[in-house]
Amino acid sequence: MKNMKLKLARVEKDLSQEQLALLAGVSRQTIGLIELGKYNPSLSLCLAICRVLNKTLDDLFWVEQDSA
Repeated sequence: MKNMKLKLARVEKDLSQEQLALLAGVSRQTIGLIELGKYNPSLSLCLAICRVLNKTLDDLFWVEQDSA
């Protein structure tokens, strides 16, 4: 599942994947994979990204469960 919340928050802050990666201490590829839903970041990385984007874990990483 793609993480559109992360991408939207990054774009709202006018940051490239490269810039966010540098500020969060990871590679650009890592940010790209998280946005594509192909990498499950650690809690510490999630928190680092949240700090950079001034968002909460719920804002960026909470996934609603289907009620079915």
